[in-house]
Formats: sequence, structure tokens, C-alpha cells
Amino acid sequence: MEKVKLVVQHREAAGSRGARRLRREGRIPGVLYGHGKPATLLSVEPAALRAALSTGAGTHAVLEVIFEDQKKAHRAIVKEMELDRVKHTVTHIDLEEVRLDQVVESRVAVRFEGTAKGVKMGGMVDEVSREVTVKGLVTDIPEHLVVDIADLGIGDAAHVSDLQVPEELEVLDDPELVLCSVLLPRKAEVEEVAEEGVEEAAEEAPAEPEIIGRHKEEEAE
Repeated sequence: MEKVKLVVQHREAAGSRGARRLRREGRIPGVLYGHGKPATLLSVEPAALRAALSTGAGTHAVLEVIFEDQKKAHRAIVKEMELDRVKHTVTHIDLEEVRLDQVVESRVAVRFEGTAKGVKMGGMVDEVSREVTVKGLVTDIPEHLVVDIADLGIGDAAHVSDLQVPEELEVLDDPELVLCSVLLPRKAEVEEVAEEGVEEAAEEAPAEPEIIGRHKEEEAE
């Protein structure tokens, strides 16, 4: 397992006012908790956090959290990150101290691989669920799980049961949960409905009645 070091600093000011002051100074407020210990307030440099979460494990990396004034490392995972709705930057981070033999539940991203056959036929992929919940050792939680959608035609769907899942992991979501489906383009759906409406109207319209007596009048002329 790759060791990912993250250096943080203690912070004293709790509450929203202290957090806002840290953000103005260009730092990210956070907290470290776990193992029944009292929560420890901290702050971290954005660049340091970005580097720590840019390894192959991504946001599921097991971090070696070290406070600047201490030598002891705390093994922890990212439990929650709050993002700015506009800038999409991290505004707060929760770190949970863990043991390497600890089993955890975590939300993991779904990656759709391949170009669906239905797309080549003019369809479009509708992504319904982009995350699933998995259970496993902290060292086995991946950055994402893959589902191959290359064989999906128009009207087909990929489900949780289609995910490529390592043996050491358990997916907790319903196996029948739809991850994505291949749909007709909206314009094609409208045209298809319109054509069906015309056909139904033609079938229901009464045939033109024969005019009795016209032929006799013509013959008399």
C-alpha cells in the first residue's frame, strides 16, 4: 500500500467565524476524529490536500496525517468534503482515523467505459446513477468501479450487477439498480410519436361513403 503523507496544522478557533477566517487566509478548515478520541481541529494547505488526493487511490487513499508540531502519524481516510457550490473548491474536510484491518462502507464513483452500440445508431446514454456504496477493508476501497456499456443497444440498460467488482469488495446497492440506459434522441422520440398518431388517426377515420344515385344521374344525362 502506498503511503500518502498529509501535513496539517492545529487550529484553535472553532465555529463558522474561525473557519471563514482560515479560508480568507487561503487554508482549509477540518477535523480529525475516530477510535473514540475527542475530535481534533485542524487546517491544511489546499496544495497539500490536492497532492495527497491525486494518487491512484484518489479520494479513497489511506492518509498518513501528521501535525506540524508532532512526529506521530495518524492513519485516516477522507470521510467527507464540503465544496463551494460556485468555485467547486474544498471548504471543509472531515478525516476519520482508521486501522488498516478496519472494514468500512464508502461511496465509490462509477465509470462508464466503451461506446454503446445504440449511440452509434443515433441514441444517447442517460446516466442515472454515478455512484454506488461498497464495503471492504480501508486499503481495498477503489477510486471507481467500471461498467462496460459497449454492447448496449437502444432501449438497453446497465445495472449494478454489471459492474466489474473485485472479489474483496461487496456492493451494497440493489443489483437491479439502473446505472445508465441508451435512449432515442428527443427529436426522434417526438417524430416517432407523431408518426404513430398519424397512423392511428388514419386507421380510425371512416372510409369515404359511396354516393348512391350519382351514377344514375350521370347515366340519365
